[in-house]
Amino acid sequence: MLPRLSDTIAAVATPPGSGGVGVVRLSGPEALEIAARVWRGRDPRTSPGGRFWHGWVTDPESGDAVDEALLLVFRAPHSYTGQDAVEFQTHGSPAVLRRVLELLLAAGARAAGPGEFTLRAYLNGRMDLAQAESVLAVIEAESETARRQALRGLTRALSQKIEGMSRKLLDLLAHIQALLDYPEEGVEPHEAEQVLQEVIAEIDRLRATARAGRRVREGARLALVGAPNAGKSSLLNALLGYERALVYHEPGTTRDYLEAPLELEGVPLVAVDTAGVRATDDPVEAAGVARALEAARAADLTLYLADRSAPRPEPPELPWKRTLKVATKADLPAAWRDPEAIEVSALTGAGLDALRRAIRERLLGAADEGEVWITHERHLEALNEARAHLEQALGAEDDLMGMSVEAALEALARITGETVDEAVVARIFQNFCVGK
Repeated sequence: MLPRLSDTIAAVATPPGSGGVGVVRLSGPEALEIAARVWRGRDPRTSPGGRFWHGWVTDPESGDAVDEALLLVFRAPHSYTGQDAVEFQTHGSPAVLRRVLELLLAAGARAAGPGEFTLRAYLNGRMDLAQAESVLAVIEAESETARRQALRGLTRALSQKIEGMSRKLLDLLAHIQALLDYPEEGVEPHEAEQVLQEVIAEIDRLRATARAGRRVREGARLALVGAPNAGKSSLLNALLGYERALVYHEPGTTRDYLEAPLELEGVPLVAVDTAGVRATDDPVEAAGVARALEAARAADLTLYLADRSAPRPEPPELPWKRTLKVATKADLPAAWRDPEAIEVSALTGAGLDALRRAIRERLLGAADEGEVWITHERHLEALNEARAHLEQALGAEDDLMGMSVEAALEALARITGETVDEAVVARIFQNFCVGK
Protein backbone atom coordinates (compact mmCIF):
# COMPACT_ATOMS: atom_id res chain seq x y z
CA MET A 1 0.00 0.00 0.00
CA LEU A 2 1.26 3.48 -0.87
CA PRO A 3 1.71 6.03 1.95
CA ARG A 4 -1.02 8.63 2.58
CA LEU A 5 -0.71 12.00 0.84
CA SER A 6 -2.55 13.63 3.74
CA ASP A 7 0.48 13.23 6.04
CA THR A 8 3.08 15.96 6.27
CA ILE A 9 6.49 14.36 5.87
CA ALA A 10 10.01 15.50 6.75
CA ALA A 11 13.52 14.22 6.03
CA VAL A 12 17.14 15.30 5.72
CA ALA A 13 17.71 15.78 1.98
CA THR A 14 21.52 15.96 1.94
CA PRO A 15 23.87 12.95 2.16
CA PRO A 16 25.21 11.67 5.51
CA GLY A 17 28.34 13.36 6.81
CA SER A 18 29.49 16.90 7.43
CA GLY A 19 29.24 19.68 4.87
CA GLY A 20 29.00 23.41 4.45
CA VAL A 21 25.22 23.32 3.96
CA GLY A 22 22.56 20.81 4.93
CA VAL A 23 18.92 20.68 3.84
CA VAL A 24 15.90 19.42 5.75
CA ARG A 25 12.79 19.08 3.62
CA LEU A 26 9.12 19.26 4.66
CA SER A 27 6.06 18.58 2.45
CA GLY A 28 2.35 18.15 3.03
CA PRO A 29 -0.89 19.93 3.97
CA GLU A 30 0.54 21.13 7.31
CA ALA A 31 4.04 21.99 6.06
CA LEU A 32 3.73 25.76 6.55
CA GLU A 33 2.09 25.41 9.97
CA ILE A 34 4.69 22.92 11.23
CA ALA A 35 7.56 25.04 9.87
CA ALA A 36 6.19 28.08 11.71
CA ARG A 37 6.40 26.21 15.02
CA VAL A 38 10.18 25.85 14.81
CA TRP A 39 11.09 29.04 12.94
CA ARG A 40 12.06 32.46 14.27
CA GLY A 41 11.90 34.88 11.35
CA ARG A 42 9.44 35.67 8.57
CA ASP A 43 6.28 33.60 9.16
CA PRO A 44 6.20 30.80 6.52
CA ARG A 45 2.39 30.85 6.61
CA THR A 46 2.28 34.36 5.14
CA SER A 47 5.38 34.08 2.96
CA PRO A 48 4.98 34.09 -0.83
CA GLY A 49 6.33 31.01 -2.60
CA GLY A 50 9.79 30.87 -4.10
CA ARG A 51 11.42 33.22 -1.60
CA PHE A 52 14.34 32.74 0.81
CA TRP A 53 14.12 34.12 4.34
CA HIS A 54 16.87 34.43 6.93
CA GLY A 55 16.20 33.39 10.51
CA TRP A 56 16.75 30.78 13.20
CA VAL A 57 15.55 27.24 13.78
CA THR A 58 14.48 27.13 17.43
CA ASP A 59 13.22 24.62 19.95
CA PRO A 60 9.59 25.71 20.60
CA GLU A 61 9.65 24.17 24.09
CA SER A 62 12.75 25.92 25.42
CA GLY A 63 13.10 28.77 22.97
CA ASP A 64 16.76 27.81 22.44
CA ALA A 65 18.26 28.45 19.01
CA VAL A 66 19.38 25.33 17.11
CA ASP A 67 21.04 26.99 14.12
CA GLU A 68 21.04 30.07 11.94
CA ALA A 69 19.41 29.12 8.64
CA LEU A 70 17.64 30.06 5.44
CA LEU A 71 14.03 29.05 4.89
CA LEU A 72 12.59 28.50 1.41
CA VAL A 73 8.83 28.27 0.94
CA PHE A 74 7.04 26.55 -1.97
CA ARG A 75 3.30 26.84 -2.30
CA ALA A 76 1.12 24.18 -3.89
CA PRO A 77 0.91 23.27 -6.68
CA HIS A 78 4.17 25.00 -7.64
CA SER A 79 6.55 22.74 -5.74
CA TYR A 80 8.48 19.56 -6.41
CA THR A 81 5.82 17.46 -4.71
CA GLY A 82 2.81 19.50 -5.80
CA GLN A 83 2.07 20.25 -2.13
CA ASP A 84 3.00 23.06 0.22
CA ALA A 85 6.68 22.50 1.00
CA VAL A 86 9.45 24.08 3.02
CA GLU A 87 13.21 23.62 2.97
CA PHE A 88 15.49 24.58 5.85
CA GLN A 89 19.06 25.26 4.71
CA THR A 90 21.30 25.00 7.77
CA HIS A 91 24.94 24.32 8.43
CA GLY A 92 25.77 20.79 7.32
CA SER A 93 26.55 19.34 10.74
CA PRO A 94 24.96 15.92 11.32
CA ALA A 95 24.02 17.06 14.84
CA VAL A 96 22.26 20.18 13.51
CA LEU A 97 20.37 18.29 10.80
CA ARG A 98 19.34 15.55 13.21
CA ARG A 99 18.06 18.12 15.72
CA VAL A 100 16.10 20.09 13.09
CA LEU A 101 14.44 16.87 11.91
CA GLU A 102 13.62 15.88 15.50
CA LEU A 103 11.90 19.24 16.07
CA LEU A 104 9.83 18.91 12.89
CA LEU A 105 8.72 15.40 13.84
CA ALA A 106 7.82 16.60 17.35
CA ALA A 107 5.85 19.47 15.78
CA GLY A 108 3.61 17.08 13.83
CA ALA A 109 5.46 15.79 10.78
CA ARG A 110 6.05 12.14 9.96
CA ALA A 111 9.45 10.78 8.91
CA ALA A 112 9.47 10.34 5.14
CA GLY A 113 10.10 6.95 3.59
CA PRO A 114 12.56 6.26 0.73
CA GLY A 115 11.66 8.35 -2.31
CA GLU A 116 8.46 9.61 -0.75
CA PHE A 117 8.91 13.21 -1.93
CA THR A 118 9.32 12.05 -5.54
CA LEU A 119 6.44 9.59 -5.07
CA ARG A 120 4.24 12.53 -4.14
CA ALA A 121 5.41 14.37 -7.24
CA TYR A 122 4.30 11.38 -9.32
CA LEU A 123 0.98 10.88 -7.53
CA ASN A 124 0.19 14.60 -7.78
CA GLY A 125 0.87 14.67 -11.52
CA ARG A 126 4.06 16.70 -11.32
CA MET A 127 5.93 14.00 -13.25
CA ASP A 128 5.19 10.65 -14.85
CA LEU A 129 6.70 7.37 -13.71
CA ALA A 130 9.47 7.36 -16.32
CA GLN A 131 10.52 10.82 -15.14
CA ALA A 132 10.47 9.67 -11.52
CA GLU A 133 12.78 6.77 -12.37
CA SER A 134 15.06 9.26 -14.12
CA VAL A 135 15.36 11.26 -10.89
CA LEU A 136 17.02 8.25 -9.28
CA ALA A 137 19.11 7.67 -12.41
CA VAL A 138 20.45 11.24 -12.22
CA ILE A 139 21.38 10.72 -8.56
CA GLU A 140 23.13 7.43 -9.30
CA ALA A 141 24.84 8.47 -12.57
CA GLU A 142 28.53 7.51 -12.48
CA SER A 143 29.51 8.78 -15.92
CA GLU A 144 28.77 11.74 -18.16
CA THR A 145 26.87 9.53 -20.61
CA ALA A 146 24.73 8.13 -17.79
CA ARG A 147 24.00 11.66 -16.58
CA ARG A 148 22.95 12.83 -20.05
CA GLN A 149 20.68 9.83 -20.58
CA ALA A 150 19.09 10.24 -17.16
CA LEU A 151 18.48 13.92 -17.89
CA ARG A 152 16.75 13.02 -21.16
CA GLY A 153 14.35 10.85 -19.20
CA LEU A 154 13.84 13.61 -16.63
CA THR A 155 12.96 16.10 -19.38
CA ARG A 156 10.34 13.66 -20.80
CA ALA A 157 12.26 12.69 -23.94
CA LEU A 158 11.31 9.02 -23.46
CA SER A 159 7.77 9.87 -22.35
CA GLN A 160 7.24 11.95 -25.48
CA LYS A 161 8.33 9.07 -27.69
CA ILE A 162 5.90 6.74 -25.90
CA GLU A 163 3.10 9.30 -26.17
CA GLY A 164 3.79 9.77 -29.91
CA MET A 165 3.48 6.03 -30.55
CA SER A 166 0.38 5.83 -28.37
CA ARG A 167 -1.34 8.64 -30.30
CA LYS A 168 -0.83 6.75 -33.58
CA LEU A 169 -2.28 3.59 -32.06
CA LEU A 170 -5.20 5.45 -30.47
CA ASP A 171 -6.09 7.01 -33.85
CA LEU A 172 -5.93 3.56 -35.43
CA LEU A 173 -8.03 2.05 -32.65
CA ALA A 174 -10.68 4.79 -33.04
CA HIS A 175 -10.85 4.11 -36.79
CA ILE A 176 -11.20 0.37 -36.23
CA GLN A 177 -13.96 0.98 -33.69
CA ALA A 178 -15.78 3.24 -36.13
CA LEU A 179 -15.67 0.54 -38.81
CA LEU A 180 -17.03 -2.03 -36.36
CA ASP A 181 -19.77 0.21 -34.90
CA TYR A 182 -20.94 1.93 -38.08
CA PRO A 183 -20.30 -0.41 -41.02
CA GLU A 184 -23.15 1.12 -43.00
CA GLU A 185 -21.85 4.69 -42.69
CA GLY A 186 -19.14 4.27 -45.29
CA VAL A 187 -16.14 4.82 -43.04
CA GLU A 188 -12.98 4.98 -45.13
CA PRO A 189 -10.68 1.92 -44.91
CA HIS A 190 -7.68 2.45 -42.64
CA GLU A 191 -3.98 2.03 -43.38
CA ALA A 192 -3.59 -0.30 -40.41
CA GLU A 193 -0.55 -2.24 -41.61
CA GLN A 194 1.41 0.94 -42.36
CA VAL A 195 0.65 2.40 -38.92
CA LEU A 196 1.50 -0.86 -37.16
CA GLN A 197 4.77 -1.23 -39.04
CA GLU A 198 5.71 2.39 -38.24
CA VAL A 199 5.13 1.89 -34.52
CA ILE A 200 6.93 -1.47 -34.51
CA ALA A 201 9.94 0.22 -36.17
CA GLU A 202 9.92 2.97 -33.50
CA ILE A 203 9.77 0.35 -30.75
CA ASP A 204 12.66 -1.54 -32.35
CA ARG A 205 14.79 1.61 -32.44
CA LEU A 206 14.24 2.05 -28.72
CA ARG A 207 14.82 -1.64 -27.95
CA ALA A 208 18.14 -1.48 -29.81
CA THR A 209 19.46 1.01 -27.24
CA ALA A 210 18.74 -1.19 -24.21
CA ARG A 211 22.17 -2.81 -24.06
CA ALA A 212 23.92 0.57 -24.14
CA GLY A 213 21.47 1.97 -21.60
CA ARG A 214 22.08 -0.89 -19.20
CA ARG A 215 25.87 -0.57 -19.55
CA VAL A 216 26.01 3.17 -18.77
CA ARG A 217 23.61 2.75 -15.85
CA GLU A 218 25.04 -0.40 -14.27
CA GLY A 219 28.62 -0.31 -15.57
CA ALA A 220 30.67 -3.21 -16.91
CA ARG A 221 33.63 -5.40 -15.98
CA LEU A 222 36.72 -5.31 -18.19
CA ALA A 223 39.31 -8.08 -17.75
CA LEU A 224 42.91 -7.74 -18.94
CA VAL A 225 44.33 -11.19 -19.72
CA GLY A 226 47.57 -12.35 -21.31
CA ALA A 227 50.89 -14.08 -20.79
CA PRO A 228 53.35 -12.82 -18.15
CA ASN A 229 55.01 -9.54 -19.17
CA ALA A 230 52.42 -8.88 -21.89
CA GLY A 231 51.94 -5.37 -20.51
CA LYS A 232 48.62 -5.79 -18.71
CA SER A 233 49.55 -3.67 -15.69
CA SER A 234 51.16 -1.00 -17.87
CA LEU A 235 48.04 -0.79 -20.03
CA LEU A 236 45.79 -0.59 -16.99
CA ASN A 237 47.85 2.30 -15.62
CA ALA A 238 47.73 4.03 -19.01
CA LEU A 239 43.94 3.72 -19.19
CA LEU A 240 43.58 4.95 -15.60
CA GLY A 241 45.99 7.85 -16.03
CA TYR A 242 47.84 6.98 -12.84
CA GLU A 243 49.91 4.08 -11.43
CA ARG A 244 47.49 1.65 -9.84
CA ALA A 245 49.23 -1.61 -10.73
CA LEU A 246 52.85 -2.49 -9.94
CA VAL A 247 54.96 -2.71 -13.10
CA TYR A 248 58.28 -4.55 -13.11
CA HIS A 249 60.42 -5.91 -15.93
CA GLU A 250 60.51 -9.44 -14.46
CA PRO A 251 57.59 -11.59 -15.67
CA GLY A 252 54.97 -12.68 -13.15
CA THR A 253 54.83 -9.57 -10.94
CA THR A 254 51.03 -9.87 -10.66
CA ARG A 255 50.16 -13.11 -8.84
CA ASP A 256 46.52 -12.27 -8.08
CA TYR A 257 44.02 -9.98 -9.76
CA LEU A 258 43.41 -6.38 -8.73
CA GLU A 259 40.44 -4.17 -9.59
CA ALA A 260 40.26 -0.47 -10.39
CA PRO A 261 37.23 1.68 -11.28
CA LEU A 262 37.42 4.02 -14.26
CA GLU A 263 35.20 5.83 -16.71
CA LEU A 264 36.10 5.06 -20.30
CA GLU A 265 34.35 6.78 -23.21
CA GLY A 266 31.32 7.45 -21.03
CA VAL A 267 31.07 3.90 -19.67
CA PRO A 268 31.69 3.25 -15.95
CA LEU A 269 33.99 0.22 -15.74
CA VAL A 270 35.72 -1.96 -13.23
CA ALA A 271 39.01 -2.98 -14.85
CA VAL A 272 40.54 -6.23 -13.64
CA ASP A 273 44.30 -6.72 -13.99
CA THR A 274 45.01 -10.47 -13.83
CA ALA A 275 48.00 -12.73 -13.32
CA GLY A 276 49.95 -13.83 -16.37
CA VAL A 277 48.47 -16.89 -18.07
CA ARG A 278 50.96 -19.70 -18.75
CA ALA A 279 51.60 -23.35 -17.89
CA THR A 280 53.24 -23.62 -14.48
CA ASP A 281 54.00 -26.11 -11.70
CA ASP A 282 54.00 -23.39 -9.04
CA PRO A 283 50.73 -23.87 -7.09
CA VAL A 284 50.50 -20.14 -6.19
CA GLU A 285 51.01 -19.04 -9.79
CA ALA A 286 48.61 -21.77 -11.01
CA ALA A 287 45.93 -20.39 -8.68
CA GLY A 288 46.55 -16.93 -10.16
CA VAL A 289 46.16 -18.31 -13.70
CA ALA A 290 42.89 -19.99 -12.75
CA ARG A 291 41.60 -16.73 -11.30
CA ALA A 292 42.63 -14.86 -14.45
CA LEU A 293 40.61 -17.21 -16.66
CA GLU A 294 37.70 -17.02 -14.24
CA ALA A 295 37.83 -13.20 -14.41
CA ALA A 296 37.70 -13.40 -18.21
CA ARG A 297 34.64 -15.65 -18.12
CA ALA A 298 32.87 -13.29 -15.69
CA ALA A 299 33.75 -10.08 -17.55
CA ASP A 300 31.48 -8.19 -19.91
CA LEU A 301 34.52 -7.68 -22.14
CA THR A 302 38.02 -9.16 -22.07
CA LEU A 303 41.17 -7.63 -23.52
CA TYR A 304 43.59 -10.37 -24.58
CA LEU A 305 47.05 -8.81 -24.55
CA ALA A 306 50.06 -10.24 -26.41
CA ASP A 307 53.53 -8.67 -26.60
CA ARG A 308 54.03 -7.75 -30.27
CA SER A 309 57.81 -7.51 -29.84
CA ALA A 310 58.24 -11.11 -28.62
CA PRO A 311 57.36 -14.49 -30.15
CA ARG A 312 53.61 -14.87 -30.29
CA PRO A 313 52.26 -17.02 -27.42
CA GLU A 314 49.63 -19.73 -27.73
CA PRO A 315 46.35 -18.05 -26.70
CA PRO A 316 44.40 -19.54 -23.77
CA GLU A 317 40.76 -20.62 -23.88
CA LEU A 318 38.81 -17.38 -23.70
CA PRO A 319 35.24 -16.23 -24.47
CA TRP A 320 36.32 -14.88 -27.86
CA LYS A 321 32.93 -13.38 -28.74
CA ARG A 322 33.45 -11.05 -25.78
CA THR A 323 37.18 -10.50 -26.33
CA LEU A 324 39.26 -7.82 -28.05
CA LYS A 325 42.76 -8.71 -29.21
CA VAL A 326 45.41 -6.16 -28.22
CA ALA A 327 49.01 -6.18 -29.51
CA THR A 328 51.10 -4.39 -26.89
CA LYS A 329 54.52 -2.66 -26.93
CA ALA A 330 53.89 -1.16 -30.37
CA ASP A 331 56.83 1.21 -29.77
CA LEU A 332 59.23 -1.78 -30.24
CA PRO A 333 60.05 -3.64 -33.46
CA ALA A 334 57.28 -6.09 -34.38
CA ALA A 335 57.90 -9.86 -34.21
CA TRP A 336 54.42 -10.51 -35.63
CA ARG A 337 51.27 -8.71 -36.72
CA ASP A 338 47.59 -9.55 -36.54
CA PRO A 339 45.06 -7.49 -38.54
CA GLU A 340 42.41 -8.24 -35.92
CA ALA A 341 44.52 -6.88 -33.05
CA ILE A 342 44.60 -3.25 -31.91
CA GLU A 343 48.23 -2.16 -31.64
CA VAL A 344 49.01 -0.04 -28.57
CA SER A 345 51.95 1.29 -26.62
CA ALA A 346 51.38 2.06 -22.96
CA LEU A 347 54.73 3.89 -23.01
CA THR A 348 53.98 6.37 -25.82
CA GLY A 349 50.18 6.28 -25.75
CA ALA A 350 49.99 5.16 -29.37
CA GLY A 351 46.77 3.29 -30.16
CA LEU A 352 45.09 4.04 -26.80
CA ASP A 353 42.38 6.22 -28.34
CA ALA A 354 41.57 3.52 -30.87
CA LEU A 355 41.40 0.96 -28.07
CA ARG A 356 39.06 3.17 -26.03
CA ARG A 357 36.76 3.58 -29.03
CA ALA A 358 36.78 -0.17 -29.68
CA ILE A 359 35.92 -0.93 -26.04
CA ARG A 360 33.04 1.53 -26.16
CA GLU A 361 31.72 0.08 -29.43
CA ARG A 362 31.85 -3.48 -28.13
CA LEU A 363 30.08 -2.55 -24.90
CA LEU A 364 27.51 -0.07 -26.23
CA GLY A 365 27.00 -1.19 -29.81
CA ALA A 366 25.87 1.38 -32.37
CA ALA A 367 23.55 3.32 -30.05
CA ASP A 368 23.51 7.03 -30.94
CA GLU A 369 24.35 9.04 -27.83
CA GLY A 370 22.18 11.89 -29.16
CA GLU A 371 19.06 9.73 -28.84
CA VAL A 372 17.19 8.65 -25.74
CA TRP A 373 18.19 5.17 -24.52
CA ILE A 374 16.25 2.53 -22.65
CA THR A 375 18.00 2.24 -19.28
CA HIS A 376 15.46 0.27 -17.20
CA GLU A 377 14.53 -3.40 -17.57
CA ARG A 378 10.91 -2.51 -16.78
CA HIS A 379 10.74 -0.27 -19.85
CA LEU A 380 12.27 -2.93 -22.09
CA GLU A 381 9.79 -5.55 -20.88
CA ALA A 382 6.88 -3.21 -21.66
CA LEU A 383 8.26 -2.47 -25.15
CA ASN A 384 8.73 -6.18 -25.85
CA GLU A 385 5.17 -6.88 -24.79
CA ALA A 386 3.78 -4.01 -26.88
CA ARG A 387 5.70 -5.22 -29.93
CA ALA A 388 4.38 -8.76 -29.54
CA HIS A 389 0.78 -7.47 -29.45
CA LEU A 390 1.36 -5.33 -32.55
CA GLU A 391 2.82 -8.33 -34.41
CA GLN A 392 -0.40 -10.20 -33.57
CA ALA A 393 -2.41 -7.28 -34.91
CA LEU A 394 -0.74 -7.43 -38.33
CA GLY A 395 -3.09 -9.16 -40.76
CA ALA A 396 -5.76 -9.83 -38.14
CA GLU A 397 -9.47 -9.13 -38.60
CA ASP A 398 -10.59 -5.73 -37.37
CA ASP A 399 -12.07 -6.95 -34.09
CA LEU A 400 -8.98 -9.00 -33.17
CA MET A 401 -6.71 -6.24 -34.41
CA GLY A 402 -8.45 -3.78 -32.12
CA MET A 403 -7.95 -6.07 -29.11
CA SER A 404 -4.23 -6.43 -29.86
CA VAL A 405 -3.76 -2.69 -30.37
CA GLU A 406 -5.53 -2.03 -27.08
CA ALA A 407 -3.22 -4.49 -25.29
CA ALA A 408 -0.18 -2.79 -26.85
CA LEU A 409 -1.42 0.59 -25.62
CA GLU A 410 -1.75 -0.78 -22.09
CA ALA A 411 1.83 -2.09 -22.21
CA LEU A 412 3.19 1.26 -23.40
CA ALA A 413 1.20 3.12 -20.74
CA ARG A 414 2.99 1.13 -18.03
CA ILE A 415 6.23 2.93 -18.91
CA THR A 416 4.81 6.35 -17.99
CA GLY A 417 2.73 4.92 -15.14
CA GLU A 418 -0.75 5.40 -16.61
CA THR A 419 -1.53 1.70 -16.18
CA VAL A 420 0.60 0.29 -13.38
CA ASP A 421 -0.39 -1.28 -10.07
CA GLU A 422 0.61 -0.01 -6.64
CA ALA A 423 3.02 -2.88 -6.01
CA VAL A 424 5.16 -1.88 -9.00
CA VAL A 425 5.13 1.78 -7.95
CA ALA A 426 6.12 0.88 -4.39
CA ARG A 427 8.96 -1.33 -5.66
CA ILE A 428 10.34 1.46 -7.83
CA PHE A 429 10.40 4.05 -5.07
CA GLN A 430 11.87 1.78 -2.40
CA ASN A 431 15.21 2.09 -4.23
CA PHE A 432 15.32 5.85 -3.63
CA CYS A 433 17.17 7.48 -0.76
CA VAL A 434 15.23 9.07 2.07
CA GLY A 435 14.80 12.79 1.43
CA LYS A 436 14.31 12.59 -2.34
